[in-house]
Amino acid sequence: MKIGDIIQLLESIAPLENQEDYDNSGLITGNPELECTGVLVSLDCTEDLIREAVDKNCNLIVSHHPLIFHPVRRITKEDMTGRSIISAIRADITIYAIHTNLDNIIEGVNARIADKLGLVNRKVLVPKNNGRSVGSGLIGDLKNPIAEENLLKQLKQSFNSPVIKHSPIRGKTVSRVALCGGAGSFLISNALRAKAEFFITADVRYHEFFEAEGEMVIADIGHFESEQFTIDLLHEVIVGKFPNFAVLKSGIITNPVNYYI
Repeated sequence: MKIGDIIQLLESIAPLENQEDYDNSGLITGNPELECTGVLVSLDCTEDLIREAVDKNCNLIVSHHPLIFHPVRRITKEDMTGRSIISAIRADITIYAIHTNLDNIIEGVNARIADKLGLVNRKVLVPKNNGRSVGSGLIGDLKNPIAEENLLKQLKQSFNSPVIKHSPIRGKTVSRVALCGGAGSFLISNALRAKAEFFITADVRYHEFFEAEGEMVIADIGHFESEQFTIDLLHEVIVGKFPNFAVLKSGIITNPVNYYI
């Protein structure tokens, strides 16, 4: 089986045209015409990931976050991106990123967060191109209303978040929840308009918490924490199509954020 066969599968589920304009999903390095020796799925692509791929005889890395995100003016050993690109090319490893195009499908990254909460009546929060199943964020209903503080406790446990930043607790129960894996504060106003009582995301800045305006609770559970189950999603997608092929989950925790508690 060729590397291109796996790429074709991924793009049939999360087409590249669904990615955001600023994104760089798709083939990052390598040759899709090569025979695939194995696939390593991960959240990020780092030097350690490339070494892991070599050790496990995987010549394709499928990562959620693109190794090359911002324009690259030079490829040298002076920075992590350059070193990673050099290592991948030397080892003949193909790197493929499936980022906002996977975020933007209703059964993608956000669905994994919703699964952990048991959300029903799910819809895309902000549909893209007038489509109902493609767009930014997700909104749904809890099967049973829950106190705001209890939902925070559930989030901390389910996502193994060391700390959760949040806007003021209102002392109410929550039924309607909006969410966005990764940096989703750009959707706060949309969540409010959709009558969400709780918005779960990451990378929320200080002044953005004010935007809740007492109408809902904004909970920042951490970028890595919100997207960590994407690895399981990618693994299931590829194994579902190619059940007898070597598809491995990375054993490396790539989260660069640590907390002193």
